[in-house]
Amino acid sequence: MIFPIFSIIIRSPMKKPIKKSRHKKPEVIYELDEANNRLVDAFNHHGLADYPYDKTMQLSRFYRLLMQQQNKENFTRLLKFRDIAIKHFVDCLIVPLEHYQLKFPLIDMGTGPGFPGIPLKIHFPDERIILVEGVKKRVNFLKEVREKLELKNLDIIGRYVDEDFNFPVQSVITRAVAEITPTLKYTYNCLPEGGEVVFMKGPNVDEELEKSIPLVKGKFYLSDDITYNLPNTPHNRRLVVFKKGNQ
Repeated sequence: MIFPIFSIIIRSPMKKPIKKSRHKKPEVIYELDEANNRLVDAFNHHGLADYPYDKTMQLSRFYRLLMQQQNKENFTRLLKFRDIAIKHFVDCLIVPLEHYQLKFPLIDMGTGPGFPGIPLKIHFPDERIILVEGVKKRVNFLKEVREKLELKNLDIIGRYVDEDFNFPVQSVITRAVAEITPTLKYTYNCLPEGGEVVFMKGPNVDEELEKSIPLVKGKFYLSDDITYNLPNTPHNRRLVVFKKGNQ
């Protein structure tokens, strides 16, 4: 889910090279008011004009917590404020605001440091959201965010999702790089008939879809395939939605 710019390659005679992340720290962490002013400006230019002030302040607090954590550990490859505003916050929020009506309760599978789950929780404060993450240090960070932002009705489950995972919800969303077929397999028991798995993907997902659709036939079917753009940027996206059931 997180791809740093630089890497160290460790070679083994029997295995493929292993890439080790290089920890990069933010050059600056803006104070809350400055961060909020910059976020409002970014939202105004990239499709989220007039976004509520109380929510931009919460997102700005989240930004500061994320960057403070980045000073200690490698949590995100995005370190410049504009990149965080567009590629994290706009990217997460544009989905329910412009492209798809999410169903709740909702699992964010493989949330990492909280994407898209934390921005969605800030936007939908009364809805139940469950963050699922297998890396302990990220789980601890998510709990800190929940406490410091006073986020209610937010569950955090510290484990990887596998065939034994069973947590009843209406939908699952993931912005992780996990493949479609195993994700559908592992979330099958969580969903009722008609429940949804929403994949936030890049534009080049056709080959993966062609492989996945016949493999999940009878259990899931492709209900939506939405191509869109992060406003006023070159960044293209695909929102791929599978529904549980036999079409």
